[in-house]
Amino acid sequence: MAIRLKEVAQNLNLLSGGHRACAGCGCSVILRQMLLAAGPDTVVGCATGCMEVATSIYPYTAWRIPWIHDAFENAAATISGVEAAYQSLKRQGRLDKKINFIAMGGDGGTFDIGLQSLSGAMERGHNMLYVCYDNEAYMNTGIQRSSATPFGAATSTSPAGKKIPGKQVFRKDLTAIMIAHHIPYVAQAAVHNYRDFMEKVQKALAIDGPAFINILGTCHRGWRFKVDDSIEMARLAVETCYWPLFEVEQGTWKLNYKPKTKLPLTEWTKRQGRFSHLYKEENKHILDIIQAEVDKGWQELLVRCGETADN
Repeated sequence: MAIRLKEVAQNLNLLSGGHRACAGCGCSVILRQMLLAAGPDTVVGCATGCMEVATSIYPYTAWRIPWIHDAFENAAATISGVEAAYQSLKRQGRLDKKINFIAMGGDGGTFDIGLQSLSGAMERGHNMLYVCYDNEAYMNTGIQRSSATPFGAATSTSPAGKKIPGKQVFRKDLTAIMIAHHIPYVAQAAVHNYRDFMEKVQKALAIDGPAFINILGTCHRGWRFKVDDSIEMARLAVETCYWPLFEVEQGTWKLNYKPKTKLPLTEWTKRQGRFSHLYKEENKHILDIIQAEVDKGWQELLVRCGETADN
């Protein structure tokens, strides 16, 4: 299931240019990669959020496939219903074409508002893929914190001030929650590594049953970095082991990438304005807290994947 770049480059781009995503938006790149991997015989349901607003401002659409705009909370429920209707048509002998079903949303519509419908769709066993493009806040409505926002990050609802230096709790581990549903396939990906992500999309769609991919999507407006650094910020998230690339297929854990040299987390945080307050003397201890949490999570992942820090 290896992605061949020359072949993929010949495919029709199923997300047209001219949409309203911000310059340097990592999440719009995610959509292109996802659709190139899935192909034209795909139905997508998209929760309200950045990618819905940017691609479907009435009366226009950037989508060249069947696409459904869902409310914030029900993308997974909508696509599970469409998939159930498809299965009924197949049983009746009225349809035999292979169709891919993908639900998607940002962290607000997935980690928070849409968690109930996502959990229900996964538990019921629908043959569908859910892709969360995680930019770590409610970017579309003013950069409010979500449960995916990192500890210490400044947002409009967890501002860095004299009393409280940014968000005071760690982010929710939604990937672990999906693994706990015992579904056939769960993975993490990042926008800079297109080959890894696209291969995971194809693997997820080939598996019989529900699948979930959590992909880190960079946002220069919310993270406060230079517009042209979007891909580099995703790469640094992986190289620091803040965002490991791994998959769990039928209960078996596999590490997809191990940095040759694990970078300190500050290589990632120092280039983001949402963490700039942590470099004040009175807040530097918070960087140590975040680093310790990243190190702990990385070591636990290595054990689950049967890896060591050296091999």
